[in-house]
Amino acid sequence: MGNMAYPPTWLLLISLACALFTSCSGAADKDRKDYIVYMGDLPKGQVSASSLHTNLLQQVTGSRASEHLLHSYKRSFNGFVARLTEEESKKLSGMKGVVSVFPNGKKKLLTTRSWDFIGFPQNVNRTTNESNIIVGMLDTGIWPESDSFNDEGFGPPPSKWTGTCQTSSNFTCNNKIIGARYYRSDGQVPPDDFSSPRDSEGHGTHTSSTAAGNSVVGASLLGIGEGTARGGVPSARLAVYKICWSDGCYDADILAAFDDAIADGVDIISLSVGGFIPLDYFEDSIAIGAFHSMKNGILTSNSAGNSGPSPYSVANFSPWSLSVAASIIDRKFVTGVLLGNNERYEGTLALNTFEMDGMLPLIWGGDAPNTSAGYDGSDSRYCDEGTLDKSKVSGKIVLCDGLSEGLGAIAAGAAGTVMPNDEYPDLSFVFPLPTACLDSGNSSYVHEYINSTSTPTANIEKTSESKNELAPYVIWFSSRGPNPISPDILSPDIAAPGVDILAAWTGSGSLTGVPGDDRVVSYNIISGTSMSCPHASGAAAYVKSFNPTWSPAAIKSALMTTATPMSPQTNTDQEFAYGAGQLNPLQAINPGLVYDAGEGDYIYYLCAQGYNSTKLFLLSGENVVCPVGANGTFTWDLNYPSIAVPTQPGAGVNRTFTRTVTNVGLPTSTYKASVAGQQGLTITVVPDVLSFESVGETQTFTVTVTAAALSNAMSGSLVWDDGVYTVRSPIIAYVNDDSEA
Repeated sequence: MGNMAYPPTWLLLISLACALFTSCSGAADKDRKDYIVYMGDLPKGQVSASSLHTNLLQQVTGSRASEHLLHSYKRSFNGFVARLTEEESKKLSGMKGVVSVFPNGKKKLLTTRSWDFIGFPQNVNRTTNESNIIVGMLDTGIWPESDSFNDEGFGPPPSKWTGTCQTSSNFTCNNKIIGARYYRSDGQVPPDDFSSPRDSEGHGTHTSSTAAGNSVVGASLLGIGEGTARGGVPSARLAVYKICWSDGCYDADILAAFDDAIADGVDIISLSVGGFIPLDYFEDSIAIGAFHSMKNGILTSNSAGNSGPSPYSVANFSPWSLSVAASIIDRKFVTGVLLGNNERYEGTLALNTFEMDGMLPLIWGGDAPNTSAGYDGSDSRYCDEGTLDKSKVSGKIVLCDGLSEGLGAIAAGAAGTVMPNDEYPDLSFVFPLPTACLDSGNSSYVHEYINSTSTPTANIEKTSESKNELAPYVIWFSSRGPNPISPDILSPDIAAPGVDILAAWTGSGSLTGVPGDDRVVSYNIISGTSMSCPHASGAAAYVKSFNPTWSPAAIKSALMTTATPMSPQTNTDQEFAYGAGQLNPLQAINPGLVYDAGEGDYIYYLCAQGYNSTKLFLLSGENVVCPVGANGTFTWDLNYPSIAVPTQPGAGVNRTFTRTVTNVGLPTSTYKASVAGQQGLTITVVPDVLSFESVGETQTFTVTVTAAALSNAMSGSLVWDDGVYTVRSPIIAYVNDDSEA
């Protein structure tokens, strides 16, 4: 996530916050809030879910139950939203048939070059089945007029599609955007938003085009980053579920969208949203929705979160979904400043789309205080709003000693601004006026130049591209593991491009929303795990198009075991930063072996997590007997493509894991195991040779990880290789310090 001393609102895209939403139904009901009552799987037989919900609610609220029932989930899973007092919520949580009751919390939203960088060029082999793949986007909606969503050449929607398009006076679907819905459980649509699936914010349009947008030649942000913008599966269809508004993304709406998307027939769900604190799986709307998606053969791709680099900060980590970190590609944007003495300095952060005409007067903010408002140079040097004297700054470039959105400079009539930036070297942002950001060293040279002449001048150049030789690596704001709920599961799962991504944008307002900024763009460059998530979603859809019968776990395994390993030298948090490595879609369509898992495997995993048979019956709709004693299950034996080994401070590691692989490569093949690990980490595989005689055949093996007392994390890997396919699983042993979670 990352926090600045004076965090501007533009960092909200890479900053997570979570607040509970309180809704009052009147003075008499001032103590009522919106709660979600989750009841697991759909009831069996001819049972009306709505009637069941009303009857259950009557037992705690009496005859006014229908007034307090806001929404019923009844298409893909069982539950409802109701206005309850805290006492009523506690009563409901203890009633038969209820898995959990939790407040309707609020979550936040967490390109041309990016697909090429991960080895996925425009001309890759594709299957005709790609046009039958439906990607469900749960986000801020979509801007349907974008060229990225033009339906020229598309036939009618796939026959499996059972969804709908909530058309309105300002929104229609087509054969690319085949469905669109919007959700607002309290009915209170913010005044600056659309009461339709139309996107006013831009985030949903950006993620949709990244996952499955058409190929658009010559796309750019006003000339910056020009190239062919495209999604991972340009021929796939989009189903849009608007769950996020200008005031956030509510759990009740997230669950309603999952309920519909699963029943509508989507193949992949992409969700670039996350909360602030880790929650129990079944008190988390995203984990609940992803669980039922998995039950119905749909993989959910999630943002890992933007609260890095703190440990245990990963926001989405359920083992039945895919958690995606954000990595940097080999392109960065730089903006230069030319001074009147012909010295030139450049820096990152500012995406300057403006072209300045010639040299303009340059002034330091500290020399232009708004004394009439009581400010002096110690205030105006930072260029905060209202501190600058318009008569001294208007028409000039102002040098500021603080990093901000530039609102103070633009309010004072400045023609441009130069600001310091030592904290955010790896990403870019659009400002409302010509802007350059320099590191403190170069900023001091500009100061010296201003003091050396009575007529200082400068020119802020339009942003250009430069090569980032260190890429790929995970950016600082991307949330890190370990998994805060299940330490035996490595999170995040994988990394994908999420920094300075060019993709489609809304046309509903100006680029920054600042008064005086009249730039309206079709494509924008933004950053966040919100951007990495749709890269993985598009890759998952690509794998699904070649392997339509594969389970969500098999698709996830294919993405993870074919990922490109990343360097621990440039990613010191190791696997807790990047999981299995950098996404590699081209290899993932044919991984050789997969670590498969189904609902039953996750149910037994939940047994080991401590869930009882009663709750698990509600989740699965089947009687579940959790093994106990010597036959008990262990969380670390979930058939996962990676291995995490937690231990206590000062303790060693000696644990054996059981894994099963399914052959999806050559019918007759023999795989040999090879292991690697940091000094002091021993990895033993038994057997170390696996022979297959048919596709679909499974083989089971064990992995024993041993190390002496740990002080730092130690990583390694297991690779199965038959000479054609390389199947890699990351392994990490670490000290699990729960106090940091």
